[in-house]
Amino acid sequence: MVSHHETQLHDRFVFRNALLCTMQISVSHKTKQFFALAIKVAILIGAAYFIFDKLVNNTQLDFDTFLTQLKTSQLIQPSIIFGLFAITFLNWFMEIVKWKTLVSSIKPISLWESTAHSLGGLTASLFTPNRVGEYGAKALYFKKSERKRVVGLNFLGNFAQLIATVIFGVIGFSIFVIEFGIELPWYRILRIFAFILVLGGLFFVGTKQKRFRIKGFSWERVRSFIRNVSRESHFKNLSLSIIRYAIFSHQFYALLLFFGLNTSYFITMSTIASMYLITSIIPMLFIFDVIVKGSVAVWLFGYLNISELNILSVVSLMWILNFVLPSIAGSYFVLNFTPLQAKEKSIAS
Repeated sequence: MVSHHETQLHDRFVFRNALLCTMQISVSHKTKQFFALAIKVAILIGAAYFIFDKLVNNTQLDFDTFLTQLKTSQLIQPSIIFGLFAITFLNWFMEIVKWKTLVSSIKPISLWESTAHSLGGLTASLFTPNRVGEYGAKALYFKKSERKRVVGLNFLGNFAQLIATVIFGVIGFSIFVIEFGIELPWYRILRIFAFILVLGGLFFVGTKQKRFRIKGFSWERVRSFIRNVSRESHFKNLSLSIIRYAIFSHQFYALLLFFGLNTSYFITMSTIASMYLITSIIPMLFIFDVIVKGSVAVWLFGYLNISELNILSVVSLMWILNFVLPSIAGSYFVLNFTPLQAKEKSIAS
């Protein structure tokens, strides 16, 4: 028979162990919270420093000169600023709808959730090479079992945008070359084209092999993944990419008008399409995107007799409107981001 004293000792032992376990869980939870907050703050500081550095230490366009250019362009008017913001909103709204459409093949999400994924992903990827951080950032909003598919869907969205850029870019660049009689290094271009064809042919033959793998992904699985996305989603993805391209290319055109553009719409749009084509196919780090676009734009728009200062100001404004402002909005979603597992635990408790 167990004595009363032994029972008390047992209860104290159980209570002490339970208390220690609770303290360990609490400390572990607080540690995770601290590291999560530290990562969020690091992302925001990195994005803020990147934006500040590109604005203040721009080697192509001095910040004071940029401000002077804005004043002389008559852009600083409430109605014009509102119009530019509205175009930026429409541009990113198309991207948000596109992401919502793509993700619907996994599960339905709201527009607000799609906004969090898109803008939060932009902020987290702003200072990463070629915006690769966007893939990981968006994947974190989903279960581990869904993340590979999310990465694939994000690739489909970006690839559709690239297709739109290439289609309009090839047409625009052809018009640009014919209009200004530009002599191109055709021999080098043909060599590059032949190399791409050979490489593509080898890749195509390789994908026919059943054992073909790319870091664990078989070509059959890739094709199966693409087929599992409905034709309607593919159509909407490409359509929204084309609409989005039309929006930001015309925003570029509108800004040129405020900086003294007097060239025809047709030639100007072909030059804009050429600029986006060239900057899209040049392998580069995203952190140099503004510099590369500026250099290409200066060369192309020099044929339209637009001054270097004016075109660099337009490129900088496009970057501010379509990347800086949305990334500032995205910082809200970064700060309020909660991993899906933590959400499920909080709901369960």
